[in-house]
Amino acid sequence: MERRLTAFDIQKIKRSGRKIVMVTAYDYTSARLADSVGVDIILVGDSASMVMMGKKDTRLLTIDEMIVFCKSASSGVKHAMLVGDMPFMSYQVSIEEAVRNAGRLVKEGTVDAVKIEGGKEYADTVRAIVRAGIPVMGHIGLTPQKASMESGYRLRGKKAEDANLIIQDAIELQNAGAFSIVLEFTTCEVGKILSEMLSIPVIGIGSGPFCDGQVLVFHDLVGLYEDSPPFSKKYIDAAAMIKEALSRYKEEVINNLFPSDNYYWKMEPEEYGRLLRMLERKG
Repeated sequence: MERRLTAFDIQKIKRSGRKIVMVTAYDYTSARLADSVGVDIILVGDSASMVMMGKKDTRLLTIDEMIVFCKSASSGVKHAMLVGDMPFMSYQVSIEEAVRNAGRLVKEGTVDAVKIEGGKEYADTVRAIVRAGIPVMGHIGLTPQKASMESGYRLRGKKAEDANLIIQDAIELQNAGAFSIVLEFTTCEVGKILSEMLSIPVIGIGSGPFCDGQVLVFHDLVGLYEDSPPFSKKYIDAAAMIKEALSRYKEEVINNLFPSDNYYWKMEPEEYGRLLRMLERKG
């Protein structure tokens, strides 16, 4: 029976020198497709708030909603490690509540690990969740949950002082027991330094080619989401393809071209005749 990758497996990939492939997905269909091509990690991100629910930012997602997204994605994952985001205010109130909510994502959402945004200020929280037996992925650089109080969605690490803060955060998270770190929208020099310095994998998103791996959102890379960040590459324009298909469907229905003979079924003539006679008798 095929098993999902573990934190140990992900760290082993870094040691082998091969880049780690991670995709953010939120439901059974997209997670199954990502898993079928052999990605290493599937993240159920709190960006589901915007991508799947149409809300204005990531902070509006609840832990209960995240559990639903995690369960949905989990059904499609056989090979990849499945990581669930800890939503805004699911880990900030107290360490005890953080451990409890991480446990809910594992037990109810059936994820293999959780992700927490923030640096050294959450080192004790990471340490407690790891002590409870739950692998933790860190998230530093641009942290969307704090973007509104940190000058918005800006590139991190441009100045030496800011770059140094990010590096110190990464060291603290590694020391706290995080098995990997996501580095978002940060200069490539910081990504290179961290990937060479840390023993745990550094997975970049908008942070250059020197990271140990890369992550993109499923809906961004296939062209389904209209407000993709500048660092996302669109590999196909699925939205245009879907709109074309929907337009053709609309026209075929209006013009009575769908369903054609291949898409509906008929009764045997004798059975149809019997039905008509039944209806005549009732009439």
